[in-house]
Amino acid sequence: MKSSLIRDEQLRLRALEQYEILDTPADSALDDISRLAAQICNTPAAAIGLLDTNRIWFKSHPDWETPELARNAFPGDETLQDANVYEIPDLSRNKRFGANGIAFGEATYRFYAGAPLTTPDGARIGLLCVLDTVPRALNDQQVEALEVLARQIVTRLELSTRMRSMDRASRTRQRVETALTVERNFVSAVLDTVGALVAVLDTAGRVVRFNRACEIISGYQVSDLIGQHLWEKLIPEEDIEDAIATFESIARGNFPTTFENFWQTRDGSMRHIAWSATALLDEQNEVAFIIATGIDVTLQREAEATLRESEARYRQLIEGSLGMVFTHAEDGTLISLNRYGAESLGYSIDEMVGKPLADFVPADEVDAVEAYLQAVCTSGEAQGELRLCHRNEEVRVLTYRNRLIETEGRPYYVLGFGVDITEKVRAEERLRALRRQSDSILASVGDGILGIDLAGTITVVNPAGAQILGYKPQDLLGRNLHETIHHTRVDGSPEPAEGSKIQEAVHLSEPVRVSDEIFWQKDGTHVPVDYVATPLLDEGEAVGVVVAFTDTTARRELDQMKDEFVSTVSHELRTPLTSLRAALGMVASGVLTSRPEKAQQMLDIAVGNTDRLINLVNDILELERIGSGKAELHQSNVSVGDLCHRAAELQQTSAAKAGIGFRFQAENVFAWADPDRILQLLTNLISNAIKFSPAESEIFLAATYEADGEVCVAVHDQGRGIPADKLDLIFERFQQVDASDSRAKGGTGLGLAICKSIVQQHGGEIWVESELGRGSTFYFTLPSRPSSNLR
Repeated sequence: MKSSLIRDEQLRLRALEQYEILDTPADSALDDISRLAAQICNTPAAAIGLLDTNRIWFKSHPDWETPELARNAFPGDETLQDANVYEIPDLSRNKRFGANGIAFGEATYRFYAGAPLTTPDGARIGLLCVLDTVPRALNDQQVEALEVLARQIVTRLELSTRMRSMDRASRTRQRVETALTVERNFVSAVLDTVGALVAVLDTAGRVVRFNRACEIISGYQVSDLIGQHLWEKLIPEEDIEDAIATFESIARGNFPTTFENFWQTRDGSMRHIAWSATALLDEQNEVAFIIATGIDVTLQREAEATLRESEARYRQLIEGSLGMVFTHAEDGTLISLNRYGAESLGYSIDEMVGKPLADFVPADEVDAVEAYLQAVCTSGEAQGELRLCHRNEEVRVLTYRNRLIETEGRPYYVLGFGVDITEKVRAEERLRALRRQSDSILASVGDGILGIDLAGTITVVNPAGAQILGYKPQDLLGRNLHETIHHTRVDGSPEPAEGSKIQEAVHLSEPVRVSDEIFWQKDGTHVPVDYVATPLLDEGEAVGVVVAFTDTTARRELDQMKDEFVSTVSHELRTPLTSLRAALGMVASGVLTSRPEKAQQMLDIAVGNTDRLINLVNDILELERIGSGKAELHQSNVSVGDLCHRAAELQQTSAAKAGIGFRFQAENVFAWADPDRILQLLTNLISNAIKFSPAESEIFLAATYEADGEVCVAVHDQGRGIPADKLDLIFERFQQVDASDSRAKGGTGLGLAICKSIVQQHGGEIWVESELGRGSTFYFTLPSRPSSNLR
């Protein structure tokens, strides 16, 4: 590589010596080529430079006074490294030349393009370059023209060398005329080679030169136009006056200048031409000719018009959009915004453009904006939801999809489109609230609820329904209702799916009520139910069925209990009423008139049975009062020992008759309770203990504190005891250990049921422990302090 560079350098230096052009006077022909290059490339400066050992010598530099520069101060070496045009679009971005580019006098150039000057034997001796004060690039036609002019310069140098040789041999007129002919041919070749339009006019505006490109565009031959005014053939009639005025302005010295006009070609079509014109001056510095170079920009202008039309449609589309269309910089500063987007937030466009996006979001979501900006700049796009503040402080929700736009030579920006979904979000929130409310209602309903579609698939089930059927809710979803819970009748025969009452609800489009049916549980047992099948209608068409069912097991048990209760009450009422009627009947008949002692016995029987009826009615009413909540508690901190002593005192007469004594161990124990209710409770327990205790026995009453903040009270007797299978039943209504007890011992069978209700009302428990023949102990608990959980 190094030897190749040395060889090229030697070849170049030999060529320069051969041409004898270093340190020689300027060549006006080369100046013309420089001007033509500047004209064609539309630049303010052009130059022809030759590279010496350590300098670049400018053979043509019509726009500055500097004849030479150090070789490393100009991009000459880079230009000679390639056979093509070498361009530096922006010298300020090139580290070698720095931010100011290349400075000549007061001018600073930032654009450079150069074509190497290559001799026929391959030596690259110099360059033809154009410079501009702004960054830019040459188009293809300009690059081609620069390369052609570079070849013509070498041709010129070749000719100059030969001419000097000939001049040294003979300074004859023939040499001069030959050189002039060559130069004219050279100019003609240049004009016909370049792709740009080139027209040369004299000071009267008549055509002097008309290159091949002009012939192709206009459709006229140069012979058709030589000596005629350009506007006589090519300028449309309505534009002739402007064309003449432009020409006269250039002739008066207003050059260089640029302008555009239309050519009406030979076939009648219109071509849009962009011109750059200047004057060629004679030795007296007077305008000799006007040279104009042009480019056919018809397609470009049509494209620009189409682009403007497209931009107008695009703007109309944006302004007519029902969404927010906006752009912002990488730091979030709003660059543009459509009117709808600004007005949807209560602002004008001017009030929002130029401000950071973060200024329009809630204060607690500024960090989310930073995260969004980082995401869109990293990945190139982002989508999601953005919360923006309306001028009236209302928060609006936008769903957006934004993309980072990268354009060469311009800062990146983000193009965004957002749709206001505030009402949708609010509707969804209301829907979720309704759904939560619906789910809460379904979860709180004690009856079972099943939702099925037209195929019979279970789509909704509430917890109560799943529990009744022995499933978890998720285990029922997606299963066929008929195959899961309604497949078999109670007698074991199959239940057909078609024609079932549930299907009937769909066909009738009205609710169907069914009683005394069964549904099958997960464990294979069945549960008695009543259900209502209600069709779900959508615009009058059934889309499913809701089945609301009730487990009637408890109701049937209650009906049975009611029957038993009525039977028991009837028995309890009939027995004393029968005795009462018999006793009063005998007294009323007069048969006992002569037997007053027997009459008194009958009256005692009647009184006893009347008391029994009164006690029965009172006990039933008491149970009803407690069960309905009408018997309110009036709790206070009471001494359990005092209540035990008071209850024993109330039963002292009955105890004394039976020969039964009392023993207490309940001192210094206090409970949070209604003293009247607890006294009633203790009285009932002591009364029972007296009834079933033998003579000369003892009833023991005790109270202790429990670890869980409760007081446990015990009433122990030494009676006959209670069988194990009766321990849980004796607290139910009308339950007796022995059916004969109600007759032999008296009582209604409701005392222990009343005791149970009183204890439960206090939030406690009651139970009994017993051993046959050795007595029974009744326990109940009470709170030792107030609790918010008590009823």
